[in-house]
Amino acid sequence: MKKYVFFSATIVVLIILLKNTIINHKIVQPVKGVFSSGIHTPNYINQEGDSISTRVMVPEGYKRVVYKQGSFQEYLRHYQLKPYGSKIINYDDSEYFAQNWHEAILQVPVPKNGLQQCADALMRVRSEYLWDQHRKDEIGFNFTSGHYCSWTKYAQGYRPKIKGNKVTFHKTASPNTSKSNFYKYLNLIYTYAGTLSMHTELEKIAVKDIRIGDMLVKPGSPGHIEIIVDEIVNDQGNKMYLLAQGNTPAQSVCLLKNFENTSISPWYSFDENTAVDTPSYYFDKARFIRFK
Repeated sequence: MKKYVFFSATIVVLIILLKNTIINHKIVQPVKGVFSSGIHTPNYINQEGDSISTRVMVPEGYKRVVYKQGSFQEYLRHYQLKPYGSKIINYDDSEYFAQNWHEAILQVPVPKNGLQQCADALMRVRSEYLWDQHRKDEIGFNFTSGHYCSWTKYAQGYRPKIKGNKVTFHKTASPNTSKSNFYKYLNLIYTYAGTLSMHTELEKIAVKDIRIGDMLVKPGSPGHIEIIVDEIVNDQGNKMYLLAQGNTPAQSVCLLKNFENTSISPWYSFDENTAVDTPSYYFDKARFIRFK
């Protein structure tokens, strides 16, 4: 009798989960992770690796696509990671509810103010790269209103005055080019820019032309965005990629597993106009954009 009661309870739980999955696609992802964990798949993870390039190994027959030293592509590929097994931590130091989605945590600090969400984390990584490359004059993003806000002007003391969709800039602060002021600038960007403004502002890239640093995007409020952090190719020209993301609430930036094709996880392949299912988000179409 107990077996029948247990079986019936299990069926009820599965029905509830499936019902919720129809309402909210995201709920299915942790369930996938649980049921796929018992399946034997190739292991491309080197637990001792402390960067993306050393943590994730290349499948047989593939090699990493070569990029110029000092490029944004190489910067991302060699991005430093926290020790294997590190958890996704929210901005308030709580643990994120899903800890089975990722293979690595990138060394991207998470501010306690909760502003650095999915698109914001990627804008931070891009801005820090330009800062380190002494290309500070290239740091700038459009607000959702379409108004461009550059680090150069902010450092000179210009601040936005926002009234509805109208934005004007006025010199109301003393010049300050310090790194601490740079992060205040980024907080401003996080507040008034995001996935939708990035999709509107940045160049659209066809799947056949994507490379490291390009971003898989679903524009909207809310939408979502993930970034390619590595790229490999075989002799037939077939390519695969790694994806990383920030998320909402503001939290650790992580390297994602591939539950849809565990035989190549965490690598992904993409096809034009085809849906992409990642652990935390379902993209109905493979749309990509590229930083300037």
